[in-house]
Amino acid sequence: MAKTVTARAVLDRGGLTDEQLIAMLWNMLLQRQVDNRGFQLNRQGKIPFALGSEGHEALQAGAAMSFTRGSDILVPYYRDLGLVLGVGISTLDLLTNMFAREADLSGGRQFPNHYTSREKGVVTISSIIAAHCTHAAGIAYGLTYNSERGRAVLCTTGEGATSQGEWHEAINFSAVHKLPIVFLVENNGWAISTPQSQQMAIRDVADKASGYGLPGMICDGTDPIATYRTMKIAMDRARSGGGPTLVEAKCYRFLSHSTDDDDRVYRDRAEVEQQRKEHDPVPKFERVLLEAGIIDDAGLAAIKADILKETNDATDAAEALPDPLVEDMTKHVYAGAYEPWLE
Repeated sequence: MAKTVTARAVLDRGGLTDEQLIAMLWNMLLQRQVDNRGFQLNRQGKIPFALGSEGHEALQAGAAMSFTRGSDILVPYYRDLGLVLGVGISTLDLLTNMFAREADLSGGRQFPNHYTSREKGVVTISSIIAAHCTHAAGIAYGLTYNSERGRAVLCTTGEGATSQGEWHEAINFSAVHKLPIVFLVENNGWAISTPQSQQMAIRDVADKASGYGLPGMICDGTDPIATYRTMKIAMDRARSGGGPTLVEAKCYRFLSHSTDDDDRVYRDRAEVEQQRKEHDPVPKFERVLLEAGIIDDAGLAAIKADILKETNDATDAAEALPDPLVEDMTKHVYAGAYEPWLE
């Protein structure tokens, strides 16, 4: 009897190995698990606030794969959980940040979902929308000033930030000085409750690039390989002295803006469910790797079990850690032991 052979889908992998493709899937699954854990902890009253990145998993996994650890610098925004995981910040680091424990990389002084790691090249987040863009441009200028070729800065925002003055100032300054920086706009269609159509009169944020004399690129942010391919071009261009690039990755935000937001008051549930059904990047990429024979059902189930255990272990470990000391309240705020309220 002839043996039945199951045909495998041909995958345009963008030069990525099987191990790298599985690593991107791991990132996406871990991002969603940790994301959901933040919302669960908030509803349990254990953390004050959480931000969701459901719908951004593919673009962040792909962008992280274009980042060179130990060399490049990431200046992220608050919806970049998967991106910071992808450049080396650990699950325990993220949970310690959510609980604001003393061992947090910011000493328990930042909002949940505000990441930083000097060791990993991740600059601390500014809560003011787009304020970090000028910081990123300054860092890129520093690389140029010090003749540090082969390094690049990756600055991320949502599309809402492109309406802020700091974003335009950073783009213009970077273009004029041909700085080694990539501005990645994660366009999920909503600036909290404001749809893109009520924020700008253009369809593509990337069109704004031409006004500053730099290239604009668009990629499918629900496809990690497509995002990686686009981001690699942009990051390589920055590292080689070619100057900045504006990349727009299109995706959709499935959750509320944050745990303090109720998106039912400004968008239809049917719209969200239809978007999830058609464009959810996680099951979409699972199918891609399964059909290409890069992973099988058993391997996928094992990854999901490992990720759940890693998240549970990190949650328990972080929650058990001590809070910051009250005596250290002014640390990193004033020089020395200066306490003006005691004068």
